Amino acid sequence: MIDVPAPLAAEQVKYNGPAGHAFITGLPDLAQHFLDRWELRVDGPSMHGVSALVLPVTTADDTEAVLKLQLLDDESAGEPVALRLWDGDHAVRLLRHDDPTGSMLLERLDPTRMLSHLDDVHEAVHVIAGLLTRLTALPAPEDMRRLDDIAHAMLDQTPRALAHVPDPTDRRLLADCAAALREVVTEPGDRLLHWDLHYENVLAADRAPWLAIDPKPLAGDPGFELLPAIANHYDPADVHWRFDALTATLGLDRERARAWTLARVLQHCLWEIEDGRPPEPSRLETARLLRG
Repeated sequence: MIDVPAPLAAEQVKYNGPAGHAFITGLPDLAQHFLDRWELRVDGPSMHGVSALVLPVTTADDTEAVLKLQLLDDESAGEPVALRLWDGDHAVRLLRHDDPTGSMLLERLDPTRMLSHLDDVHEAVHVIAGLLTRLTALPAPEDMRRLDDIAHAMLDQTPRALAHVPDPTDRRLLADCAAALREVVTEPGDRLLHWDLHYENVLAADRAPWLAIDPKPLAGDPGFELLPAIANHYDPADVHWRFDALTATLGLDRERARAWTLARVLQHCLWEIEDGRPPEPSRLETARLLRG
């Protein structure tokens, strides 16, 4: 029997409605299909994130791996494309992939050794910066989801969203984030972005100290990558240090990176407003600190 964790089921239904329910209902059969097709043996308890079921498996030649099953959507469709392009360089290695379902066989890393477990947050920021330096060095393929489209959609959405923000100071701040985005939106960039490189998406491996997992790739400007490393283990006194460390290591233009980071704050706030929630205070504080 394949165990489908209740939190995964709840998240899928919450965010994907009937499609999420259908995905969860079909997960045991989907898992069994790929266990048989790829000659895999489950050898550990199931794991999950917000959107995927991950099964530790052993292949027919006794290679340890994981089977990742997720609902195919705009974000997940690009994951195997990016992993194939990175080819194990600073990222988890893709072993097999099924295009119609998005199911993947990946090398097994060590889930007990996450970057989030480091006590030294500055060391963690430097690790993220080093990974991003290598991952964003590649140009994105032509058919990759594009920051250009996302940025313009955010600008279209902002006026309606601001009407649901009662505090005038917060409204002005989000309007300033949108203004910063307008300054750079005509040059969205063409690098291959991970987009979700927070500390729990970096795991240790025997072949490398740290590897990135679970990309939601975009074609765009590397400045759009910085917010997760600034927001994780949030400390307002550390925002400027983290921003400076990231931009220096990646060799980014500071003003462009600032604008794209404010745009990333705007993106999260728009999601929260759409869900009927107020923008997260720490995100607004980050925007105030970076806006200057």
